[in-house]
Amino acid sequence: MPLRSCVLLLVAAFAGAAETPLPIKLFDPAELGPRVAPSEATLQRIGPKGSAPGRETHITEPTITVYPAEQPNGAAVIVCPGGGYWFLSTHNEGTGVCDWLNKLGVTAVLLRYRTPTSDEAVPYQYPLQDLQRALGVVRHRAADWRIDPKRVGVLGFSAGANLVGHASWDRAARTYPQKAGVDDPRGPDFTLFVYGGGFLDKEDKTKFRAGFAVPPDAPPCFFVVAHNDGHNPLEAAELYLAYKRLNLPAELHVYAQGGHGFGTRVTKYPVDGWTRNAGEWMASTGWFKPTAK
Repeated sequence: MPLRSCVLLLVAAFAGAAETPLPIKLFDPAELGPRVAPSEATLQRIGPKGSAPGRETHITEPTITVYPAEQPNGAAVIVCPGGGYWFLSTHNEGTGVCDWLNKLGVTAVLLRYRTPTSDEAVPYQYPLQDLQRALGVVRHRAADWRIDPKRVGVLGFSAGANLVGHASWDRAARTYPQKAGVDDPRGPDFTLFVYGGGFLDKEDKTKFRAGFAVPPDAPPCFFVVAHNDGHNPLEAAELYLAYKRLNLPAELHVYAQGGHGFGTRVTKYPVDGWTRNAGEWMASTGWFKPTAK
């Protein structure tokens, strides 16, 4: 191959590499607490160590990956994929979501939180630490990433929605040492809760589990779910009603078809329009100005 062609290929390769966002570690190794070893049942469920396309697990060091918009409008959303606290669905509920947010001018931040944690006494404890630290890092680096630190939202799917729910509604003390200048005591500025659960009583689905209530300072929330998705429509409806009773800003969409895990897949059902609805909600509630069409 001629030398000039080799040089051009190398330049192209380096240019492509420069455009690929790099993950940012959220904790120093010494800050990470001990983990319960996954049970044999969990290991059988998630498969051998490693990652299938669009599916990641055995994450021991949580990271964020920042996907900047070409024309950022100042808003940022931390994306939390689902996976039952066994794995992360990092394409359908991760990078695909980041692409959509970028088209709106929103800076997307993909969180790869620790998994599996399904065998822990509190499965969301370590993932919540990861999301809380991610909120602090994003606000700390807001100027670098052209973000308004008062317009940082969270978006979660399934277990990821459970996670963003805890970040939005729990008011317990942080369970990890705070890093001065990085950690921020505030929760998210707004929340998108997509087919999540875990907040209703296990026996009586008409009420919340003991000890949980939507707080009066909960952030504005967008709820979306499919009617044929188990108990999750009840979760979304009860959470929305709690918002309504507190006179807090919220919007609820329940689609007839779509099941669980539709994410950014094309299902050919009306649920495919949830991203349009979510974008309109974020724009109408002032988190960003809609781009000209």
